[in-house]
Amino acid sequence: MAILSNIEPQRVFYYFEEICKIPHASYNSAPIAEYLQGFAKEHSLRCHRDEYDNIVIFKDASAGYEDAETVIIQGHSDMVAEKVVGSQHDFATDSLKLLVEGDYLKADGTTLGGDDGIAVAYALAMLEDATLESPALEVVITANEEVGLLGATQMDMSILKGTRLINLDSEEEGVLLAGCAGGLTACCVLPSIYQEDTNICFEITIDGLNGGHSGIEINKNRANANILMGRLLHMLDTQMEYSLAQVNGGNKDNVIANATVALILTKANNRNLLNSLIQSLQLDLRNEYLGTDDNITISINDCGEATKAVLQPADKAKLIFFLMNVPFGVQKMSGNIVGLVETSANLGCVQLNSKGMFIKCSVRSLHQSAKLALAEKIEYLTEFLGGEFTISGEYPAWEYQPKSSLQKTMTKVYQAMTGKEMEVIAIHAGLECGIFYDKIANLDCVSLGPDVFDVHSPNERLSISSVERTWKYLRQVLAKLK
Repeated sequence: MAILSNIEPQRVFYYFEEICKIPHASYNSAPIAEYLQGFAKEHSLRCHRDEYDNIVIFKDASAGYEDAETVIIQGHSDMVAEKVVGSQHDFATDSLKLLVEGDYLKADGTTLGGDDGIAVAYALAMLEDATLESPALEVVITANEEVGLLGATQMDMSILKGTRLINLDSEEEGVLLAGCAGGLTACCVLPSIYQEDTNICFEITIDGLNGGHSGIEINKNRANANILMGRLLHMLDTQMEYSLAQVNGGNKDNVIANATVALILTKANNRNLLNSLIQSLQLDLRNEYLGTDDNITISINDCGEATKAVLQPADKAKLIFFLMNVPFGVQKMSGNIVGLVETSANLGCVQLNSKGMFIKCSVRSLHQSAKLALAEKIEYLTEFLGGEFTISGEYPAWEYQPKSSLQKTMTKVYQAMTGKEMEVIAIHAGLECGIFYDKIANLDCVSLGPDVFDVHSPNERLSISSVERTWKYLRQVLAKLK
């Protein structure tokens, strides 16, 4: 049963709910692409789908707008798949379970995918609306944005005629984005030689963290569970003998890890010391992260005696050394844009299993040189420890554009509708605007969206009233682009 059917704007929320029924995590792009193709066919709209599941749907100009420049409306189809510890949700097969709590729309125990499902919903509502006054539209829905802007990077944009682009992948109403950081994923594989150990097995979990987006929330000083696990393992290493069988933390390089699990083996007479050390560290961490991660929890499960494949001591030491020294958080603030992060790193994923030690870090910067320098620092650390380093998902920065004709129109419309000044800024998060800006000559582009909070985390929530205000604003903007 539809739970959003009576919420305004009804057609926007209708399509958002339809999208939430379709599994559309990153790398599972075909189902949502097929849905979008079906929508275009149902509404007799020309549609192009490429081999990467990028979708372009074309709509003719409304009466009186035939001579206006074409406008590109752009968002992405994939979502970050995060869930609370213990959730049985399967992102490959299950629909999201939506909850309405006051003004907020949430998902039960998972990310909502407001980033960027709301863009897709807006776009579909525009395409079906026969009363919409606007220039010709080219609605571009890219695939696999959340894993390195892959769809936009792979897309052939020669099929597009538009030179004005409105990206709908921002999360703060009343803010117009005019620039963003570039980024890459640093992929590290550390040495891993295993041996058998028979001892008492303990599963140690660090969770209760807020996590969040590694771009727009990296400056909030939130804890990263992978970094904390490195600290915990190092602390134990100074106090007792143990071997390390597993570490598993984070699922995405661009998400601040909110939970990490390690499996260690040690002698039975270390039980009390282990519990005491963990309780002490939990108190310290809650004190250190008061106000950002008040509920950090370190739990321990005694699994009894077991025989496990564990890292040999030298490789265990290398992993701990890496976790203790890898760059994390804000590395430099911008010198000319107040409050803007210039360069950052996030240790998003750590996976230690019988196949090896696999680590992914998200590296971002407003400057190409600084981005590459930080990547080289991680590369140096990795190779110093005997590991292998590669880069994937690299994308360019979108140079800050303080003035443009599109901005001028949009800020005027906002002022007229609200009586307030619209804030025009650059952000540290990566946006596909940088790729479109790089590929389409003389592109005038902006990014905006309704209020979405705690994106990339199970706490994600979308403001219903903000969605409605932004919908009315977008309609008015298109009407003015004559």
